[in-house]
Amino acid sequence: MTAAHIALLLVAGLAAGTVNAIAGGGSLVTFPALVATGLPTIAANVTNSIAVFPGYISSVVGSRHDLADLAAEDPKQGRRRLLALAPTAIVGTAVGCGLLLATPASAFDKVVPFLVLGAGAVLAFQPRLRNIVGHPHDLPPRRRLLYLHGMALIGSVYGGYFGAALGVMFVAALGLVLATTLARVSALKNALSALVGFITLLVFALFGPVDWADVAILAPATITGGYVGARLARRLPAPVLRGMIVTFAGVIGVYLLIRAYR
Repeated sequence: MTAAHIALLLVAGLAAGTVNAIAGGGSLVTFPALVATGLPTIAANVTNSIAVFPGYISSVVGSRHDLADLAAEDPKQGRRRLLALAPTAIVGTAVGCGLLLATPASAFDKVVPFLVLGAGAVLAFQPRLRNIVGHPHDLPPRRRLLYLHGMALIGSVYGGYFGAALGVMFVAALGLVLATTLARVSALKNALSALVGFITLLVFALFGPVDWADVAILAPATITGGYVGARLARRLPAPVLRGMIVTFAGVIGVYLLIRAYR
């Protein structure tokens, strides 16, 4: 392992932790960095999923006040409904991890760019999509809860399969059914991402081709970046936050598309 290798991963980890907390998609920084060091794509994805997990935890700590405010919007059952998403996320993540470990590397490389671009598009056209599923204020409580679990399941399967842009997917999906501020949606995204990250850590540590030396470099950097980014996210206007997410997803999605089909 060279000094340039270490420096690249340290910078990538710090940037990823910050971006994960603000917009999601920080793994789109660390994943290419790991590939650039010579790791095969699936090994890079598995290693990346484990390495960024501590950053998710620090993001939860940094956004805990917004998460508490989200639960307080429904004083009677708000906290209980948020906790009820945990089993859904656990099942979805386990399915996604299984799909990844059974996927050939060539197929993985070709699928990933479309997942990233699709997540960015969902967020970019979120207001129009709301006209299809109905505005959150117009949804009956039971249907809203069903949609919320559905979005959590889809996002968790995605996260187990490919962690990069997980935050983009969660923010885009959850924002369709939650009538609240983007900062609070982002806080719930942080909590679900941390749970998905924990399950992927368990599965990949046991069954995946993890490069533990790279994890040791990336993980501490994502912790610092995650906390700083979560604090910054609370101060950004919603249009700016959404624009950052969409732009970042678009740029990286195109890069991965060119890389896969060149």
